[in-house]
Amino acid sequence: MFTNRSADGRNNVCGAKIAQARKALGKSQKQLADMMQLSGLDIDKNAIQRIEAGKRFVTDIELIVFHDVLGLSYEELLTL
Repeated sequence: MFTNRSADGRNNVCGAKIAQARKALGKSQKQLADMMQLSGLDIDKNAIQRIEAGKRFVTDIELIVFHDVLGLSYEELLTL
């Protein structure tokens, strides 16, 4: 049976890397959501929390903004 989760049961592969990059910048989840909103993406702190915890899928549009805001390459975001 097909599943669209990672081997460890997460709904994304980039959430842990997003959390790590956010913490390295010294930003809270709310501050990251604010940065994303300033870049034109409608996202809130709860969505950031769910992404980082692997409980929410990440859209390609969101991935682009994470790339821009956090300064991570797409390879860094998507590599297991």
